[in-house]
Amino acid sequence: MIKTLLFDFGDVFLNLDKEATTRELKKLGANQFTKEMQLVNNQYEKGEITSNAFLKTYKNWFPNVSKQQLIEAWNAILLDFPEHRILFLEQLAASKEHQLLLLSNTNEIHINWVKENIQYFKRFKNCFKKFYLSHEINLRKPDTSIYEFVLKDNEIKPENILFIDDTKSNTDAAKALGIHVWNINPKEEDITDLFIKHHHLF
Repeated sequence: MIKTLLFDFGDVFLNLDKEATTRELKKLGANQFTKEMQLVNNQYEKGEITSNAFLKTYKNWFPNVSKQQLIEAWNAILLDFPEHRILFLEQLAASKEHQLLLLSNTNEIHINWVKENIQYFKRFKNCFKKFYLSHEINLRKPDTSIYEFVLKDNEIKPENILFIDDTKSNTDAAKALGIHVWNINPKEEDITDLFIKHHHLF
C-alpha cells in the first residue's frame, strides 16, 4: 500500500525547456556540450562547488560572455508552474492521506530563480514533509545512494512509496530498489492524473 508520494520538481510541477540552456549557450559561443561541462554541472547539482566557482569555470571557458549572460542561459530551462498543479498538490496535502516528499536534482541558481519568479513557491514547499534538493544533500539522481537516503531518513519501505519523475534513468534506479515508480511523460501526461493513472496502487 502506498503511504508516501515522492515527487520530482521539474517537468512534474514546473514546466521545463530542457534544450534551452544548450541553445542559449550556443548563441554565446558554446557550440557543443562537452563531458567536462557535464561533470561540472553534476558537481554543481551535488553542491560540491559554489555558484561562484561554477560561474567562474564557465567564464574561463567563454571569457567573452558576462556572468549575467551565463546566469540567464543557465536559467533558460525554467518556464512556468501552472496553477492547477499547485491546487492539486494543496488538496493532496490537506487530505493527509499520504506523506509528501520532494526530491529534485537542482542547484542554487535555479532555486533562486524559482523563488523570485514562481509566486506560490512557498505554498508549494509547505505541502511537503521533507524537501530534498540535490545541492543541499550532496546527492543526485540517479545514484542509488539518494534513494537509500530518502528511505532511511523517513523510515519507509520501498513497497510503500511511489516515486514520480520524468527522467527514465531516475525511475529505473528507484525501481531497482523495489520502489513503485511513474516515469511521467510531461508532453502527454500531467501530475493531476496521478490517481487515474495509478489507481491500482491506492
